[in-house]
Amino acid sequence: MRYRRSFIPGGSFFFTVVTERRRPILASAEAVGVLREAVLKVRSQRPFTLDAMVVLPDHLHCIWTMPPDDADFATRWRLIKTRFTKGCDPVLRGVANASQTRRREQAVWQHRYWEHQIRDEEDFARHVDYIHFNPVKHGLVSSPLEWPYSSFRRFVDAGVYAADWGRDVVELEGVGAE
Repeated sequence: MRYRRSFIPGGSFFFTVVTERRRPILASAEAVGVLREAVLKVRSQRPFTLDAMVVLPDHLHCIWTMPPDDADFATRWRLIKTRFTKGCDPVLRGVANASQTRRREQAVWQHRYWEHQIRDEEDFARHVDYIHFNPVKHGLVSSPLEWPYSSFRRFVDAGVYAADWGRDVVELEGVGAE
């Protein structure tokens, strides 16, 4: 059976993007800055709304809403990954395996990513919660507010969350893929 992605113009999608072999290449402020610049550049060329995002050392989660006339998130991800790879510290690129060397690829990102088409407002809210709780889930912080590489503060400022949201949560119901 062949996997088929859902491309819906104007749709909202939850993504999980993982580094090659889960190496913690996104663990520094500098690397996150390069990723931020890559996303901003691609958004300026191929617009989409970045609804929510969290960047952890070895993966990221986000929700994008695509323009009404465009559903090509695959090209956007390719461009973001490529721009990050070219702009990051060469040490982070790691050692490519023999297959990657033949194809002149860098060992930075897993080739695939996971996407889920958001179905409705409840699904959207559940995935936003998952994104913001993820650093707590992985034991990186005790509260989402403590994690610097997240859209959580923007949601607090907008009144969506209280600043102490997620501090006493044990685990959120099964959302996402890691």
